Amino acid sequence: MSYLVSPEAPDEEETFYMQCRAAFLSVFRSSLTNISSKQELCRVLQLAGRNPSQATLDKYWNPGTTHMNFDDFCDILKREWKSDNNELMGIFQTLDANGDGYITHSKVQQLLTTDGDKMTPEEVKAIFSLGDINQDDKFNYAEFCRQLVSTTEKCQTASLVKLQSDAKLKRQNFGSHTDSPPKPSMTSATPSQPPETTWSDPDITLRKDSRPSSRPSSALSRRSSLSNSVAATSSISKWHHSCTRGCFFLEEDGTISSIQYQLHLPETSSVNLSIQPISINQRADKQSPWMNVDTTLFVMLAGDTEEESTLMCFTGAKDKKKYIWRGELKAGTYYLLPFSSGCRLKKRSRKNVSKKSIKLVYKTDSGELDLTSDFREALSEIFDMIDLDGNGLLSLEEYNFLELMISGEECKMGMWAICKENFDMRENQLTKQGFMELNLMVATEKDGDADDLWTLVETVGYNRMLELVEACPFQIDIHCESTQPSIQPLRLESGSKILNQAVQKSITLEGAATQLKGQDNVLIYTYRGEHRISSLIVNKSNQKVTVRVNNKHNSNCCSSRGLNVFAVEVPARTKMVCQHCLPVSEKRDWTYNCVETILPSK
Repeated sequence: MSYLVSPEAPDEEETFYMQCRAAFLSVFRSSLTNISSKQELCRVLQLAGRNPSQATLDKYWNPGTTHMNFDDFCDILKREWKSDNNELMGIFQTLDANGDGYITHSKVQQLLTTDGDKMTPEEVKAIFSLGDINQDDKFNYAEFCRQLVSTTEKCQTASLVKLQSDAKLKRQNFGSHTDSPPKPSMTSATPSQPPETTWSDPDITLRKDSRPSSRPSSALSRRSSLSNSVAATSSISKWHHSCTRGCFFLEEDGTISSIQYQLHLPETSSVNLSIQPISINQRADKQSPWMNVDTTLFVMLAGDTEEESTLMCFTGAKDKKKYIWRGELKAGTYYLLPFSSGCRLKKRSRKNVSKKSIKLVYKTDSGELDLTSDFREALSEIFDMIDLDGNGLLSLEEYNFLELMISGEECKMGMWAICKENFDMRENQLTKQGFMELNLMVATEKDGDADDLWTLVETVGYNRMLELVEACPFQIDIHCESTQPSIQPLRLESGSKILNQAVQKSITLEGAATQLKGQDNVLIYTYRGEHRISSLIVNKSNQKVTVRVNNKHNSNCCSSRGLNVFAVEVPARTKMVCQHCLPVSEKRDWTYNCVETILPSK
């Protein structure tokens, strides 16, 4: 989602996207509907004036493809440009030795089924049925070209007529494109795809602003096989990938802390961002309750001070477990701010916690202390949670994040040197075995007293049964086209000012504002995303207001406040996030119908 205002598109480009819209709405009722099968892709391409072969469809709809959106469809149309009659005729004329307008079936079939982008027998038979007018084993390529171009033009014209006659359809916005110059908004722009995205061409990735040369579709897309002319080559774009791990930790006061990062882009680039919960379970039979926790990544362009930073985008779309954003970012330094609403990551009531505890240490037959297998599994998971770069080693920087959570102090270089002398290290980093040895030493020094070990376990979100219930490990992935991004962890923060600024800005920019009844100076902004609804109270008056929030009319909703009815006190001339809401069950419809009213001043 980008905040940049797009310039008015040139006539040629606008005509192209008008054709895209017309074809799309001839198959689907809404621009937000995804193409969900290869058959639907074929149909919508045909209505856009293309005639894709089975091989062409297989190229775009590979075994890993689950769906495509409107922007994906536009990218394909740019590659599969429609055929020109004169161009097609020129290709066939190179095979017509005597110039009589015919080519034998056997010669055409051999070329179409043995070289290049091979066609199926059914496709070849369909071509012959169009071109063999005299039924004399000769292919009338002139008639075939005429019928092919005529059919594609009729399909395209019918789609355009339907669009132009329906004013409601014509007003719809599609992906990154609109019928009129857009106003500033967070509208996602989809770049060409890296291998991990919804669909990709293994041979070539086109830039958004590039236009492929015109080429024939279906059998005639085999231009390299049917003529000696040199096909135009397209530049291959290389995607660079960086990733990092992190974790949301639920604090005692109910706030959520996580590590914040810095992103540096050497060059302006198309960028794909994603954040998702990840499983770190050491046993396959363990459940991962945090896997349904919502995650969002906010991207702020760094200013001279943090307060002067500018919100650029956030991962507002969802693809399975991933929360994603695609667009362009300029060269520069950015803050990456992970966020979770807290709707599905809440403090467990201590009353319901079992008094039973799993043992952390035990004495061996020789009388020595050792760590239990259950505790070793938990320590292995904790290690993976703080191994931010995923290299199987803990640097001093990574280990310090854990120390800050437990004691509020960093590990001194002298202590790290002692670790190096006593525990398993590699390249001046602590191995997982060394991490086990360190915790065994803590238990040994206390003669089996596990209090310090329990402090570690509970600080990072485990209960006394060694279940991770108050934390959510996540992974951030960044793909950049033609430039290498770098990510550095900055600090561990809880309820940080810059994150709160990003959340508030996203709601005011993307949300709809309504005046509170009877209060001209109190506004409620409501952001309705694909997976989350968030509201913000803006108090423009010179006195504080108390807003009563009633969620009783909501259906299948859970609130970050954890209450159906609550009150929010907003100081004069300030704004405050009211609540975040998620569906209780994503498999059922959910309705948000919150009612806000002003409580009288005392």
